[in-house]
Amino acid sequence: MKDPKRVLFVNSEIYPYLPESTVSLAGRYLPQGIQELGKEIRTFMPRYGCINERRNQLHEVIRLSGMNMVINDIDRPLVIKVASISSARMQVYFIDNDDYFHKKFIYEDAEGNFLEDNDERAIFFARGILETVKKLRWKPDILHCSGWISHLVPLYLKKAYKNDPIFSDTKIVLSLYNEHVDKSFSPGMKSKIPVPGIKAKDLDALKAPDGINLAKLAIQYADAVIIGSEETAPDITEFLSKKNIPVLPYIPIDHPEGTYIRKYNEFYDKLLGEDAI
Repeated sequence: MKDPKRVLFVNSEIYPYLPESTVSLAGRYLPQGIQELGKEIRTFMPRYGCINERRNQLHEVIRLSGMNMVINDIDRPLVIKVASISSARMQVYFIDNDDYFHKKFIYEDAEGNFLEDNDERAIFFARGILETVKKLRWKPDILHCSGWISHLVPLYLKKAYKNDPIFSDTKIVLSLYNEHVDKSFSPGMKSKIPVPGIKAKDLDALKAPDGINLAKLAIQYADAVIIGSEETAPDITEFLSKKNIPVLPYIPIDHPEGTYIRKYNEFYDKLLGEDAI
């Protein structure tokens, strides 16, 4: 009997840790559904400061924490926490750091301004996940990114980690949502991203550091795309149309019970060449 395929979910939001939204509800129920269909899963999200650790029973995973990552010439300690959604038999790993994720906001401050360090938070989140999965020694067949803060993961995996045996065969699926496409990041974002394996030319899609170009960068290094919102920014749609990769059209997540989960699972299998099994 073959070992089950493994899906690593990288989410910007998961309910009930954050309020209900299309992104957070898919983040909550998609992994559970995929697990119930026979695949192994792991799930990650940021530990935003608005998440109550006591109420949600988060605790630090000491064996996974303790590494430092240099971002913008400053050492940032990586802390990994975990919580369980017992009704789903599902663990959620949280990427944490005092500087980046202890504000009581998610992406915007009390006045609705996009947080100035959102670029560095996305960099830290992406690198933190890949380093943590290496420590777990858990080799994913599919890595599914959902939400803008996950959009640097495809670049890092395909460029900086492409020769790592943990990720050498991993296929990247990107869910695109119509979120924060009108936001701009720090002007110096491009200079903070490179690590060994990533060159300036690899970031050409991010010519202006904004939400649309960040989505284009994610598409550039993805193996397949799922349209997660009913509407998508025209610039992103046009860019995607020029890429020769599989695209799963929009399926409402409130479709009859589990329809989108089954379709997503079939999409994974086809990408892995398992559609005839």
